[in-house]
Amino acid sequence: MAKKGILERLKEGPVLGDGGYLLELEKPGWVRPGPFTPEVAIVYPNALRELHIEFREAGAEVLQALTFYASRDKLATVGLEGRVEDINRSAVRVAKEVAGDQCLVAGNLSLTWMYEHGSGSAADRVRETFDEQLKIQCDEGVDFIIGETFSWLGEALLAVERAKKTGLPVMVTICFENKDETAEGTSAADAAKTLVDAGADIVGMNCLRSPEHTLPSMEKMREAVDGYLACQPVGYRTPTSASLRPSSRYAIPPATCPAHAPSPGHAQPPTRNKIQCS
Repeated sequence: MAKKGILERLKEGPVLGDGGYLLELEKPGWVRPGPFTPEVAIVYPNALRELHIEFREAGAEVLQALTFYASRDKLATVGLEGRVEDINRSAVRVAKEVAGDQCLVAGNLSLTWMYEHGSGSAADRVRETFDEQLKIQCDEGVDFIIGETFSWLGEALLAVERAKKTGLPVMVTICFENKDETAEGTSAADAAKTLVDAGADIVGMNCLRSPEHTLPSMEKMREAVDGYLACQPVGYRTPTSASLRPSSRYAIPPATCPAHAPSPGHAQPPTRNKIQCS
């Protein structure tokens, strides 16, 4: 029997996903800190496979292919621009192998660092980048598409535009940096409405902020749109002033960090940075 799709599942209630793969795989050294590119999918696929298994066994219903930063421009920063297809294809295959009939597999697009507000040529480069990844991921049979970590609403809209052409359900999430607005100055409510109007099936927020600092914006999104929402905060606490991004996960001020948090150099259990759609 065919698996229920993401929209069918959401009609029945919340759907739990995964997240935080690059940060989690960086801890034991499978991902290089700094670039955070996902060549682990071809260099250490067993490490990626094991983390997928952990999420599946923890109850995740959606496994994301580790194709965040698997775009040609980002891979070029580590000399791997010629391995775009290999990395995207392997990432989907590993996720599908672990998912089996139990979980859905989401393709993934991320911010590109090429987007320039108001630049048509930059927008076209982003479109080409997204299209290249989407073709590979769809050829491998992903169940739906996630576009994430867009601080520019304009780039998030490009992700919706290109992902909708696949005919698959589309989820797109934005992120706020130091202010409660996108880089253009758009509020959470207006961003959600704009993304839904553009055709996104699921909208929401991810990254940079803890649950405490993410939920107020999610509440504004809930008031603004009637559709499905996705919430994927970071798996650690974030400060309330200045930049909401600590210099490292281990450099969070003690006042904002749980008492049981590990010290630098000490092991800690896998981050359970989950997506929940409702």
